Amino acid sequence: MNNERRKQIEAINGRIAVLLSEAENIKTDVEAIRDDEQEYRDNMPESFGEGEKGEKADAAIAALEQVIEDLESLIENDFSGQLDTAAE
Repeated sequence: MNNERRKQIEAINGRIAVLLSEAENIKTDVEAIRDDEQEYRDNMPESFGEGEKGEKADAAIAALEQVIEDLESLIENDFSGQLDTAAE
């Protein structure tokens, strides 16, 4: 690996750090929305909870949880380690 490519990898590592920081912020925002939807679902009258409104709330919560899991997977990825290995 020559110095020019090492510098490029170093710059990419910085860009990834910014991306992961933003992913963490987004995850926090999605968690807040999920929590609000869960509270709405938990406080829903039983007649609504067993009907279409309850089903829609459950679907929204499940979708938001999937987004959270996907963001966590991205955040936990070892991009830096792999790029460091490539730069050796």
